[in-house]
Amino acid sequence: MENLSSTRKLANGVKIPCIGYGTWQTPGGDVARDSVKKALELGYRHVDTATVYGNEASVGEGIRLSGVKREDVFLTTKQWTNERGFENTMAAAERALKTLGVDYLDLYLVHWPAVEKLSPDWAAINAETWRGFEKLYKDGKVRAIGVSNFMPAQLAALKECAEVQPMVDQVEFHPGYIQRNVLDYCRENGIVVEAWSPLGSGRLLADPLVNEIGAAHGKSAAQTCVRYALQHGIVPLPKSVTPERIAANADVFDFALTDAEMAALDAMPETGYSGYHPDDAPAG
Repeated sequence: MENLSSTRKLANGVKIPCIGYGTWQTPGGDVARDSVKKALELGYRHVDTATVYGNEASVGEGIRLSGVKREDVFLTTKQWTNERGFENTMAAAERALKTLGVDYLDLYLVHWPAVEKLSPDWAAINAETWRGFEKLYKDGKVRAIGVSNFMPAQLAALKECAEVQPMVDQVEFHPGYIQRNVLDYCRENGIVVEAWSPLGSGRLLADPLVNEIGAAHGKSAAQTCVRYALQHGIVPLPKSVTPERIAANADVFDFALTDAEMAALDAMPETGYSGYHPDDAPAG
């Protein structure tokens, strides 16, 4: 039986804990510091943040205050859209390391792709950015590199020029929004998928079907959503700043959804979608 210490293996052999603690929309300061510290005390060993979240310093502080050794925490951050390009990427990574107060990252992600709608040179921009990521990886500044919110077209373009293929694609995933085309591409190309907003930014917590399925196992809607991602082979990044919910979001290893329940969740109409799509990715 899996548990919170279980891992998935990335293409380069690095192991990533199967559930991460997400910090999107968690304000910097005491809230981020204390919630990260609590998550680690509760057994999480995977923390996800991003430069644009504005909480990297607090996340780093929470890790240090937790008493958990740095090498036992899988730490991810992401480069923002105004940091694209080789030189900008190198500088952005150094800033992130300094802000977090760490010597290396376990995973560094391109937060959003450059897309055709914003620039006819989108593929070249992504390639030049990725060259910086490869340099960081080869220099040992990061243990693994990947992308976030990349669709198959952008992944395929990157594949044509990359020396090191993305090891992770972090995308929105939850019942009611599963982006099957992305999942299929990533599976075919050895890319681990992470799920941001695995609870539909909280919008699925009142969904009748999700609650009905959860109740059949004595579990909440949130726990059902996390379990659903795990059974799809995806690494979910649930977020809460409430200690009880932080703990509950990881209490998902004592039950399994049936094939029929998984199929029912797969078949849900679009529900809980954030409205964020790469074609409308922020320009900067």
